[in-house]
Amino acid sequence: MPILNVKIGALESRELTARIREMLLELTSRILGKKPEVTAIAIDYIKPEHWSVAGVPLSDLGATSFYFDIKITDETNTKSEKEQYIREAFAGFERLLGRLHEVSYVHVHDVRAASYGYAGLTQEYRYHH
Repeated sequence: MPILNVKIGALESRELTARIREMLLELTSRILGKKPEVTAIAIDYIKPEHWSVAGVPLSDLGATSFYFDIKITDETNTKSEKEQYIREAFAGFERLLGRLHEVSYVHVHDVRAASYGYAGLTQEYRYHH
């Protein structure tokens, strides 16, 4: 039941959005073992002239970038799984976005089961019932 909030420092494209969504859904399922039917992904684009690294806009650097965070229930994935996920997600974005600035981020949030849920029920409740 993860939620992924994705920001892309590149020009918006319907095709790119679909490819990012497919890539993240596959990685989240394969590596983290999350069910696709309860995985939500929100993708926002930021114009390259509005995204900067070290004070220089991506448009001036001729580069793209991304940031995304994913919230997962604490204690459901190992350090190794999260490391692989971050590594493969970066590589996936590099394939999709082209000249990717290395200052691009993935943040995996381990959220306590009693503090996180969907459809009005916490993950803690789901575990016990």
